[in-house]
Amino acid sequence: MKKDAIVPYSYLKEQFKNPKSLLKGIEKIVKEGDFTLGKRVELFEKKFASFSQIKYAVGVGSGTAALHLALEALEINGEVITTPNTFFATVNAIVAAGAKPVFVDVGEDYNINPNLIERTITPRTQAIMPVHLTGRPADIRSIRDIAYKHGLAVIEDAAQAIGAYTLGMHVGYFSNAAGFSFHPLKNLNVWGDAGMVATKDDNVYQRLLKLRNQGLSDRDNWAMYGHNHRIDPIQAYIGSELISHTSQHTKKRISNARYYDHYLQNISFITIPKRINCVKEVFHTYTIQADKRDELQSYLLKNGIETKIHYPIPIHLQPAARNLGYKAGDFPVAEEQAQRILSLPIYPELTHDEVEEVIRGVKGFYGSM
Repeated sequence: MKKDAIVPYSYLKEQFKNPKSLLKGIEKIVKEGDFTLGKRVELFEKKFASFSQIKYAVGVGSGTAALHLALEALEINGEVITTPNTFFATVNAIVAAGAKPVFVDVGEDYNINPNLIERTITPRTQAIMPVHLTGRPADIRSIRDIAYKHGLAVIEDAAQAIGAYTLGMHVGYFSNAAGFSFHPLKNLNVWGDAGMVATKDDNVYQRLLKLRNQGLSDRDNWAMYGHNHRIDPIQAYIGSELISHTSQHTKKRISNARYYDHYLQNISFITIPKRINCVKEVFHTYTIQADKRDELQSYLLKNGIETKIHYPIPIHLQPAARNLGYKAGDFPVAEEQAQRILSLPIYPELTHDEVEEVIRGVKGFYGSM
């Protein structure tokens, strides 16, 4: 990797370059000794619920924990239908809850293909877990209709989709529960790991409060088996302070993405997912499909432009998934995409000149062919 990259993929240095005001707030937390749950957590939960237009939000230790606890709160321990084109956390959460992941291939938008779901449903199926990959909402209307028809729960993996809209509402609104992540690279970030479960269901909400805190109903009464998945009050404080910037940061991501779309869409060697007017994408990543992907990535890096692949090996072909019994060829669309996908820098701190530098790099590579 070039040390003097013109356009880095990671933006953490820019993101956290002025932490003084937040450090003052952290100092106050330390002096007060408010280290476990408490008022900062409650405030962040209220702010996130309002931002997401969902009745309840429960802060937890990570996005993975959010999915795990959502499954447990809904008492899911059978088969859960999801996609092989996702980060490992999706499937880790399913397995941690004692359930079995069952995969369905994806569509052109990188998300689960609803037309293939019903053929995968068995008497053991209990839930569908769509992943809003890249920050683009999956077809939640079709997924919800299928789930209702078969009596299944829907848990959204919205880790990459904070602020995304579909059918006029935030992701998470149309399901039984949704899990969000505040990892430092997410659209709403904190200074470490943290997550949130959002739900409209009163019973699920009450179970989540217990499950994240060792199963306690109060300090002295243990209501159920649970976990230590509490959100850290310091991270909750940071999230509470930064959530007001999320909409503006998202607008900048969308602006960068539209600029990419405009100048890359006519390159015949590149495929860009079709944009849909009723869906608001938040572009956690800006992911294209590219001919000679590996060569393009190497060319861009040599010219100081860092990119990533999300993800080069589908979940069903990973060593940890061998016990599930899948093989190469089972999900041809996801497998083909894994050979072609490439994520370009998209973060809100990206300057106009840097976006143009990336576009020149891509055009320069294909122009030399």
